[in-house]
Amino acid sequence: MEVAIHLYICAGCGIEKVVDVHSLARMVEKEPGVQATCHPFLCNDEGLREALRMSEGRPHRILIAACSPRVKMDTFGFDPSKIMVERVNLREHVAWSHEPKPAEGDRFDQNIQLLAEDQVRMGLAKLRTVDMTVASCAESSMRILVIGGGVAGMTAALEAGKAGYEVLLVEREAGLGGFASKLFKQFPNDGASLESSSARVKSLIEALQGESAIHVMTSARVQKITGAPGMFDVLIEHRGSTHSERVGAIVMAVGFEPYDATRLEGLGFGESPNIVTSVTIEKMATEARFLRPSDGQEVKSAAFVLCAGSREDNHLPYCSTTCCMTSLKQALYIREHNPDSEVYIFYRDMRTPGLYERFFWRMQEEKRVSMVRGEVAAVLPEDDGAITIDVEDSLLGQKIRVQVDLVILATGMVPRTAFGKVESIAVSEDGGSVVREAMTRSDILNLDYRLGPELPSLKYGFPDSHFICFPYETRRTGIYAAGAVRRPCDIPTSEEDGRGAALKAIQCVELTARGMSVHPRSGDRGSPELFMQRCTQCKRCTEECPFGMYDEDEKHNPLSNPTRCRRCGICMGSCPERVISFKDYSIPMVTAMIKAIHVPNEEEEKPRVIIMACENDAYAALDIVGVHRGTYNPFVRIIPLRCLGSLNLIWIADALSKGIDGVLLLGCPSGEDGQCHMVKGSELAEYRLGKIRETLERLSLEPERLRLEKIEISDYYRLPGIIDEFLETIKKVGPNPYKGF
Repeated sequence: MEVAIHLYICAGCGIEKVVDVHSLARMVEKEPGVQATCHPFLCNDEGLREALRMSEGRPHRILIAACSPRVKMDTFGFDPSKIMVERVNLREHVAWSHEPKPAEGDRFDQNIQLLAEDQVRMGLAKLRTVDMTVASCAESSMRILVIGGGVAGMTAALEAGKAGYEVLLVEREAGLGGFASKLFKQFPNDGASLESSSARVKSLIEALQGESAIHVMTSARVQKITGAPGMFDVLIEHRGSTHSERVGAIVMAVGFEPYDATRLEGLGFGESPNIVTSVTIEKMATEARFLRPSDGQEVKSAAFVLCAGSREDNHLPYCSTTCCMTSLKQALYIREHNPDSEVYIFYRDMRTPGLYERFFWRMQEEKRVSMVRGEVAAVLPEDDGAITIDVEDSLLGQKIRVQVDLVILATGMVPRTAFGKVESIAVSEDGGSVVREAMTRSDILNLDYRLGPELPSLKYGFPDSHFICFPYETRRTGIYAAGAVRRPCDIPTSEEDGRGAALKAIQCVELTARGMSVHPRSGDRGSPELFMQRCTQCKRCTEECPFGMYDEDEKHNPLSNPTRCRRCGICMGSCPERVISFKDYSIPMVTAMIKAIHVPNEEEEKPRVIIMACENDAYAALDIVGVHRGTYNPFVRIIPLRCLGSLNLIWIADALSKGIDGVLLLGCPSGEDGQCHMVKGSELAEYRLGKIRETLERLSLEPERLRLEKIEISDYYRLPGIIDEFLETIKKVGPNPYKGF
C-alpha cells in the first residue's frame, strides 16, 4: 500500500529567490501518494493550521521543506503519536549556501534547482521507510540515589528533595560533610575575612534533616548495582545489614583524595616530619596549634610550594584550581596565629579566578608574606629540623635560598574514580572491538555491566561523557558525576555541580518514565530492535557501544537495555549482518535516500558527491556556513547521521554502485580531547573506512573517492574549502565507472 505524504514547501527567508518552489511541487506530485503545498511563510500560524488540518483524523506523514531541522523544533514539533514529520533543509543548505548563476534566459540556476529536488527526493524516501515510534513506558522508579555525603552530594540530594523527588543518600563515613568538614575555613568571595567551612557544612546537614523526602544512610556502601535507568536495583551494606533499593537515576559525588606526596621526588616529603601537605595545615588550624611536628616548637617561618606534583606529565598534568587559594588562605592562618611569623609562597603561576582575585590582592599587602614566582630546585632537611629551599626566581632571574621551620606542599586533587586496579577489555580475534577501554576496578558503583563494574578510566581519571556539551553526564546513562570527582573544584563550585547533577537526574527519571531517551537525543521515542535470527554473536555491538547498553546471555547473544541507550546507532553501524535498526533510523532508510539521488550520466560531466555529516557538530557547522552566506559546490548532497559511528559500510557500497563519484564523511574529532558526542563514534568510523578502502582497490575504484574530515562546530569556516577541494579531487580522478549500471 502506497504511503500518503503531504509536502509543505516554504517560500520564505529568501528560498523562493533561489529555488523554483512551484516547479518543485509539480515534480513531487508526479509521485504516487504525494501532495504538495507551497506556502509563503510556513512557520506562521496559518501555515501550521494548514498542516494540522491535513493530518486530522488519521496518522499522517508530513514532509516540511523549509529551514534547518535544528531550528524551530517547537514550531514543527507535532504530536509524534499522530504525525510523522521529516524536514528538508532548503534554507541553510540550498538557498543560503549557494550563489545562483542561472544560464542565459533562465530565472533559476538549474544546478541549485537539481540540488533542491534531490534533497526533497531524499526526504520523501526517508519518510516512506520509517515507521511510527511508540514510547515504551515500563514501570519506572522516580527515586534518586546520591552516593557521597560531601557538599556536592548533600546539595544534589537537597535540590532533588525540594523538587519533590524521593532521595536516598549513601555515605561511607560515619558523618556527613566530606572533605569540607575537615577544613578550618573557606576562601572569601569578597576579599575580606575567611568564611567558616563548618558553618556551611552544618547548614547543609540541617537542611537535609528538614526534608522528609530524603533518607540518609551513613556508614554505608554500595555493594552492587544492576539494571538500567528507571530500574536500577541497588544493594547497600549498612551497618552490618544489607538493603535492596530501586532507584531511577544515580548521582555520584564521592569526592577526591589529595595527591600522594611520597611520589614527589626532590621535594623532601618523608625525609623530614617538617615537610607536610595542605591537609596537615587545616588540622593545625582547627586545633589552633601551629607546631613543628619534629619537636613541637612554635612555627615562626613557613614556605608553601605550589603546584606540588600538578601540571606535570609524570604526576598530575592538570591544574587542581584550588591549590593557590588554599595556600593563600593557609598563609593567613599562620600570620593570624603568629603576627611575627614569616611566610614564603613559591608559585609557578598564581591562579585565583573570578572574585578570588580580591583575596590575592589582599594577601599581596599582608606584611611578612613574600610571594616568589619561580621553580623550586631543592628542598633540603637540616639536622636541626629546619628546611632549606633553593628557588630559581623566574622574574628576577636569580637564585634564592631560604630556611624555614615548616614546608607545606600544595598537592592537587585526584578523583576517587582514579583509584584501583586498571584492566582493559581485550580486542576480539576478528577485530570486532576496535577501541580498548580501560576500566577501573574500584568499589564505588559495583555495576553489574558487561563492560565492567565501574566507569571507564579516562585520561585523568575524571568520569565524563562529553565535558563541554553534556556536563555531569558519564558514559553510563542515568549516572551523573558531581563535585571534585568530576573536576577539581572548591565548595561553591561543588554546590553548583550538585544542583546541575540533580537536575540531570530529574530529567532522566522523568523522560525514562515516559519511555523517552535522555541526552543527547533527548525525547527520542525509538530504541534499537534486533533481528536475532541472523545474529552471529560476533560481539561487535556489545563491545563497541560506548555506554554499556548491551549485556550478554550465556550464549553470547546481545541483551539490550533500552533505557541505557542514547540512540547514537553505533551498534547499527558495527553489525556486519545488519540485524540492528530503529523504526526511524535504519540501514534501509539511508540506502533509500542514496538511491533517491538523481545521478547524471557520464556525458553531462556533473559529478555527484554525498556528504554524510554527523548531526551533532558537522551538520550544525554546515548550517552556520549558510547563516554566514558561505558558498560551496552545488554538486554535493547532504545526509545527516546520528553519529559517524553509525556508518555502515553498505551505504558507501550502495553510493558507489549507483554511480556517486565520491563520499565525504564529516565527524567529530576523535579521542578524549576531540570530545566526540558519542565518545568514540568518529574513531570507529575511521577504522571502518580503512576496511572499505581495501575493498575499493580490489574493485579498481580509487581510494581518493572517500575522505573523512574531523569537524567541530566552530570549524564551519573550513567547510566550503574542504568541500570544493574534495570536488577538485573527484574531477581529477574522473567519473565513477559504475555510472549507468
